[in-house]
Amino acid sequence: MNKPKVAFICVHNSCRSQIAEALGKYYASDVFESYSAGSETKPQINQDAVRLVKERYGIDMNKTQYSKLIHDIPNPDIAISMGCNVGCPYIGRGFDDDWGFEDPTGKSDEVFLEIIDEIEKHILQLKEQLKQD
Repeated sequence: MNKPKVAFICVHNSCRSQIAEALGKYYASDVFESYSAGSETKPQINQDAVRLVKERYGIDMNKTQYSKLIHDIPNPDIAISMGCNVGCPYIGRGFDDDWGFEDPTGKSDEVFLEIIDEIEKHILQLKEQLKQD
């Protein structure tokens, strides 16, 4: 059985989508493959996200991930927007879900950690949902 490919998409692929990719791999690699991408890239992943994910989970996103464009990842079975408040990129088809997270870039660690907690909850819910399908 092939695991479904889940793509976490936001415009710059530097923060929320990168966190989701990291946590998807951490919590759900037995159920789905995790990818992240955007319609634009940044030279590096948001360093606040990198620091906080490393502190909390021991995952060094600087070593395991990089900012990617949508055409740089495999065709997803499930495409999830991380929040279109910044403008939703066109990925060639509709999104299966919009998790609607605010971009924590430039905000406090507390705001970042709230977003990380919410992404974690959504990853775990998606894992359970896909296990039942």
